[in-house]
Amino acid sequence: MMKRLARLTRPGLLAIGLVLGANLVQAQAPGFFTVVSTPNENFDNGLIAASASSASDIWAVGQSTIHFNGTTWTAFQAPLILGDNTGTLGGVVDISPPLAWAVGTVGEGPTNQFIELWNGTEWTQFPNPSFPPHDAPELFAMTSISANDIWAVGDLDIDGLQIDALFEHWNGTTWTVVTVNTGNTPFLFGTSAHATNDVWAVGYDAGGVNKTLAMHWNGQNWSTVATANVGNGNNQFNNVLALASNNVWAVGASTPEANAPTLTLIEHFDGTSWTVIPSPNVGTASNRLFGVTALSPTSIYAFGSYFAENGSGNQMTLLLHWNGTSWTIAPSPDPTNRGFLSDILWAGVVLSPGNVWIFGDEDVTETLAIHAILP
Repeated sequence: MMKRLARLTRPGLLAIGLVLGANLVQAQAPGFFTVVSTPNENFDNGLIAASASSASDIWAVGQSTIHFNGTTWTAFQAPLILGDNTGTLGGVVDISPPLAWAVGTVGEGPTNQFIELWNGTEWTQFPNPSFPPHDAPELFAMTSISANDIWAVGDLDIDGLQIDALFEHWNGTTWTVVTVNTGNTPFLFGTSAHATNDVWAVGYDAGGVNKTLAMHWNGQNWSTVATANVGNGNNQFNNVLALASNNVWAVGASTPEANAPTLTLIEHFDGTSWTVIPSPNVGTASNRLFGVTALSPTSIYAFGSYFAENGSGNQMTLLLHWNGTSWTIAPSPDPTNRGFLSDILWAGVVLSPGNVWIFGDEDVTETLAIHAILP
């Protein structure tokens, strides 16, 4: 999990700050989440991405790879995932019990992507597309429209001279590469597909001040779509959820001014433009959103973490709920029972109306899953 955290706080990204704030607004939550015991096979075991084909077929991956069969969570070995911060799975798509894909990045030495395939029995490494020897591709997220229409997104460092947005597509036979030079320095962390000709990828454009970045696939090409930014500090998206062509949500964090604490950032695309939607924060220290999932257009959860105001570095789970009108803070558990709290929520899936799982890491080294059956 440290690799993922380092990527999100590398120089120029949204830093963990101290003071500025907002008030805690407790939601009238539609239900409550509880912690579910999950296995830990490695030294570091955090979960970053999740996908499900049904309530009895769920994968959650990161620095661990675990599966739910409807009754029990089980850890499975996956190539390059050793829990030692050298390799991390950032994206997964679960097509069916005998078919799932995952992508990630090896972070020690020259960075390089990898693709893995689940065949119903084991995870195996799948051949990457070819890149020139001095290029460094990274993959951080996946989305699928069907078994033969899957996207993985990230960035491509071209010989240390230029960084392009990286898109890789599976058509049922081969993985092919699309790169886009945005004219800036793009990093893509999240992706979501509504249709084969309606796919979004989000992250940030690096620069003196980092700006939110949203890119759209219209069935023929990827293009940048203008987004909003808050304040005069760094802004970035960490994930996106496309519910319809005119109903897309992106979440992340903003900095009202340089070196200030980060605040939750939520934007909505209405089919024409991206607009900032007000979102609450806990306390006066940094708040960040890493994921978003929806039960319906009027019941959406965004999640991440917030920091203690005393400067201790303690980090607690953060859960926001959209009721169709406004975002409010919903109760979420913090399972760490040690002296130092470090609980983060990264990814979520909705399996059926009211059946929601959200995943992350507890105290950096342990998997975290919370579950709710909501009305």
